[in-house]
Amino acid sequence: MNANFRLGTVEGFFGRQWSWQARRDHASFLAAQKFTTYLYAPKNDVYLRKQWFTPYPAETFTELKALARHAAGLGVEFGIGLSPYELYRDFSARQRELLLQKLEQLNQLQAPLLAVLFDDMLGELPGLAATQIEILDCIRAHTNASKLAFCPTYYSFDPLLVKHFGRQPERYLDELGQALAPEIAVFWTGPKVISHCYPRDHLLEVGDRLKRKPLLWDNYPVNDAKRLTPFLHLQPFALRQANHDGNSGQFSLQPVLELCSGLLANPMNQAYLSQIPLASLAALHQQHTQGKHAQAATSARQTVLARLAQDAELFQRQGLEQLAATEKSQLLAVYQQWLPDPMALEVCEWLQGQYAFDPACLT
Repeated sequence: MNANFRLGTVEGFFGRQWSWQARRDHASFLAAQKFTTYLYAPKNDVYLRKQWFTPYPAETFTELKALARHAAGLGVEFGIGLSPYELYRDFSARQRELLLQKLEQLNQLQAPLLAVLFDDMLGELPGLAATQIEILDCIRAHTNASKLAFCPTYYSFDPLLVKHFGRQPERYLDELGQALAPEIAVFWTGPKVISHCYPRDHLLEVGDRLKRKPLLWDNYPVNDAKRLTPFLHLQPFALRQANHDGNSGQFSLQPVLELCSGLLANPMNQAYLSQIPLASLAALHQQHTQGKHAQAATSARQTVLARLAQDAELFQRQGLEQLAATEKSQLLAVYQQWLPDPMALEVCEWLQGQYAFDPACLT
């Protein structure tokens, strides 16, 4: 078994962002559940993605530094996901200078992990792999992060990526695998953008092409896609096979532990409710590696958790759009009695339609 297996979360979704308090609480949850890693990479953090070249405002950067310190104090590897949007289309001297200025600010975080993310961008371009490698080499030379990860533009064999971002250049993954330094982790989401199992043969093929074990970006329990926003994913990782696009497969952690360098799960827009399925992932990992069960989240909210277990099937399979108005009102009354518990609050806000779909999410 890989003793260096990275297990954690990537806050990498579109739509409504978490509060800074929720992020600090999430880091504390990860530490309590013995996860190793928290990668901060919200798609709607414009200072990491669409406006990456703009320095963080002082107030926001102060919050980000506090989060990094909090995670470090807990022994959780904290990472930043820099997603310089389509920089490979114009990596001129001016753009390079802006990139170095960005790295200078990010270096102040003293984050041990830096992820360079080129996912969900135009990809049908000549020399895509070569230019992305050039950018990564520049970043590698100027970051103070001790570990690097990279997300390619084509991070799955799912034809959905071709539909939205153009045809994958020939030998794109093979070129990346051959040219990237072997210590750089490469993200992969599996056979699909949202995969529900990771077959051994698939992982072997990907590892061969990338010349390293892939780092799984696991899109569960995330719910930012248009077809997923009406649902709350509360069921355990091992029971995730029935999804919303007709795909199926039994999730097993065993091939992942053997053939991947790690797994970072992408949570829901609901930070606290995400702890329920994530605790099941921690339990699976400890069963495989230590032969024991992880302790599920426990606190004064036991009554809320019991009710959520009762409603999990309804929230995950039927979803918000299929609930009658009277049923929503009844559920709202139930969960309002436990306010201000953050899990109860997220259910109430979800029932009231406060987690709208973000059309920027194409996949």
